[in-house]
Amino acid sequence: MTNNQTADYKAKAYVYDLDNCAKEFGFKQDENWELSVVSDNNKKAIEKKYYPTVSIKAFPEMLAELFHIVKTRLTQLNAGVANSAIPVHVPPADLQFLVTYNPKRQRP
Repeated sequence: MTNNQTADYKAKAYVYDLDNCAKEFGFKQDENWELSVVSDNNKKAIEKKYYPTVSIKAFPEMLAELFHIVKTRLTQLNAGVANSAIPVHVPPADLQFLVTYNPKRQRP
């Protein structure tokens, strides 16, 4: 498989997981996912602060493409994406995860 096919496949599976998670937790129409590309430490911090979170680990060179495919698919499904961002201040080698969470659903 080429890198593009792998990213497309992973994105498709990831969006499917996000859709299932949103249904399972009863997301309302006004609740959106926030999509971020983060390092391992930032992933752990997000998981401690928000619930539910869905994450996927990918090679750093694939993360940007994976991010854009997932964002596009979520937009097409009207699932909503709020403030999606790839941080520019973090070295690309440190970025390992695509993490999605709902900013309205913080852990108690």
